[in-house]
Amino acid sequence: MHAPHDSAKQARFLPDEAATLALGRELSNVLVPGLAIWLQGDLGAGKTTLVRGLLRGLGYEGRVKSPTFTLVELYPLSSFNLYHFDLYRFADPGEWADAGFREYFNDQSICLVEWPEKGGDFLPRPDLEVRLDLAGEGRRVELAGVTEAGRRCMQRLATQEGHTGGDGSAG
Repeated sequence: MHAPHDSAKQARFLPDEAATLALGRELSNVLVPGLAIWLQGDLGAGKTTLVRGLLRGLGYEGRVKSPTFTLVELYPLSSFNLYHFDLYRFADPGEWADAGFREYFNDQSICLVEWPEKGGDFLPRPDLEVRLDLAGEGRRVELAGVTEAGRRCMQRLATQEGHTGGDGSAG
């Protein structure tokens, strides 16, 4: 399904919530401050669940909730801040500029953005794109490194997953 030789892209099937949380924990091991990550997918596709797994992997034990009504949730971690945005309620991309969120995208933060298309061209370019789609009872996820920093994350993820030297295909 995905080309195992291309470490900048990866596709997986996540059969349940536990698998989505596990992928979040895996991602937590390869992310570095300064990254912007787009989380795309329909309502209920598992975007916030993925963020919860990522935060657990980073050692955050508090409540993780969708920022649908607050627009952004801040998670202060030991060495950086993680910002989780949800732009679902934006009616116009200009709301992004008006909200003053641009300053959160910096070398000391990781920014996760749900519904990035609602921010239009006002959003900075993503380093990683994560797409979650419903697939039967589970989810299909596609991850792609867009920038050099994003491609390095994807290489680390492929290395982390590929300790057995396999081709990454399900057996």
